Amino acid sequence: MKIAIVTHVVRHNDGQGRVNYEIARAALTEGHDVTLIASHVAPELLQNPRLRWVRVTAGRYWPTRLLKQQVFAIKSAWWLRTHRDEYDVLHVNGFITWAKADVNTAHFVHGGWTRSPYYPFRLSGGVWSAYQVIYSRMNAWLEGWAYRRSRVIAAVSEKVAEEIRAGGIERNRVEVVYNGVDTAAFSHASKNRAMFSLPDDACLLLFVGDLRTPRKNLQTVLQALVGLPRSVQLVVAGYLPGSPYPEQARILGIADRVHFLGLVKDMPTLMHSVDVFVFPSRYEAMSLSLLEALAAGLPVVTAQTAGGAEIIGDTCGIVLDDPDDELALARAIDTLAHSPARRAEMGEAATQLATNFNWARMARRYLDLYRSFAQRERSPAPLAATSAQTGV
Repeated sequence: MKIAIVTHVVRHNDGQGRVNYEIARAALTEGHDVTLIASHVAPELLQNPRLRWVRVTAGRYWPTRLLKQQVFAIKSAWWLRTHRDEYDVLHVNGFITWAKADVNTAHFVHGGWTRSPYYPFRLSGGVWSAYQVIYSRMNAWLEGWAYRRSRVIAAVSEKVAEEIRAGGIERNRVEVVYNGVDTAAFSHASKNRAMFSLPDDACLLLFVGDLRTPRKNLQTVLQALVGLPRSVQLVVAGYLPGSPYPEQARILGIADRVHFLGLVKDMPTLMHSVDVFVFPSRYEAMSLSLLEALAAGLPVVTAQTAGGAEIIGDTCGIVLDDPDDELALARAIDTLAHSPARRAEMGEAATQLATNFNWARMARRYLDLYRSFAQRERSPAPLAATSAQTGV
């Protein structure tokens, strides 16, 4: 089977990139030929002679992300159209190319985010806010167009699946394929607070996410922390430059109780060094960090607006109705902070739950979808895929 996958990056330390990395690796292991149409591919994958990388560059000089994505979409579509006989199955990710796909993975639904009551941007809110509105609306339209042209849409959560169906896509064309997690790496790590200069005598909460957007909702976590005992402290992992939250923590008078670590490479060790994972995202498709927290044996406090909350039962976490309800969030945290025994029980249940979401199982689901399409009549490919790199 000859498989073509279109995505911006294929590497193990990126959300969407990690999903496609694991799919490609599993396909290669089964002996399939894989063509990756991408800007970046992990070097270890390139060592496999059955993998071909078609490098698509969007150009550094285009002024906005929206324009760069269009350049990528046009270039990738041109290559796919002119090499149609060289693959049996085409897998894309949302709107990423103008080509028609067999499988389209929905990692995010911009239409769902713009319809959310928590969507913060307005056309009248200034240049940056107006750009975000235009960006979201344009992507919502393009995604809808791409989904209508795809044979099957693989939604990364039930929340995403319902949003896509609400957009007019037939129910039988939408499959739920949850993301995976490296259960071994996250379950076998060890506690080491000293590595991150964290206090030994505190109940530590962990927040992981993009610290430059209000969507992840660190603001409400900081506000909830104000009303909690000083023994409860917050650890924040995420890219820090340009983030407003260190200053907000200072204004709230809790700067000494919030530990901003920046980007963290050893996430399994960090997760084993804290007590509770807190993630009341205002909108999420399916958070990889949430699955990682489960695999690490952490109780989870999240909100129903976060994709993935659907798998959290009361045995392993607490799901809030409103992500902006700081009082409810504080109560949930306080309950767990004062009950080590309950945290331990929830942690065991979380680890068990995570075993249902490993990368191998996810990859098998995608390969089964590919096989369902690969039987259709194809012209023979003129050349076998090789590890050679092609530029577009």
